[in-house]
Amino acid sequence: MEVEVKLRLPDAAAHQLLSDALTSSHRCTHLQENIFFDGPSGELSAAFAALRLRFYGSDSRCVLSLKARPVLSAGISRVEEIEEDIDPSIGRACVAEPWRLTALASSSNIMKKVVEEYKLKGEENNSLTCLGGFKNVRAVYDWKEGLVLELDETSFSFGTVYEVECETTDPERTKELLEGFLKEVGVPYVYSQSNKFGLFRAGKLLP
Repeated sequence: MEVEVKLRLPDAAAHQLLSDALTSSHRCTHLQENIFFDGPSGELSAAFAALRLRFYGSDSRCVLSLKARPVLSAGISRVEEIEEDIDPSIGRACVAEPWRLTALASSSNIMKKVVEEYKLKGEENNSLTCLGGFKNVRAVYDWKEGLVLELDETSFSFGTVYEVECETTDPERTKELLEGFLKEVGVPYVYSQSNKFGLFRAGKLLP
């Protein structure tokens, strides 16, 4: 189970203000491309699951992930998630021909789970569909009390969303710390109401 505090920033100015406040804690910045897949009849979406390939930089890394049963309330996100690294060239081949993902079921625990639980077949004409996706710039910071902050600028075809996220085992405490810090440095925020995949599927910038 992945548990995160997710706070949404109103605009690029707030994003820049927080970035400036965190400069001394900066660890790295990732350029990410996120591509999603579903069954031909929306089998995964119907079960509140999301299958994703995430490419880093110039295809230096590719991560296959399956998220399921997301719950987002009062700025705290909980979701079941499993991940696997795969060869980026294989990932790109799967984007071009999505049926190749189900063909990985013999070597990938994620795809074995997808095929078995969601009744998808590895046949070229009865397999997965590529839904498209979005790009994300993620700055990572080593913050207080051993916490790691992720400052996101997510670009959809219909607009841009700015968020700060923090994975944690104590979400209430982490939320309290993060809210206090944002108020201290004068960065406005609201609780995120939807995850990035939800925004992508909605096709608009929800509150």
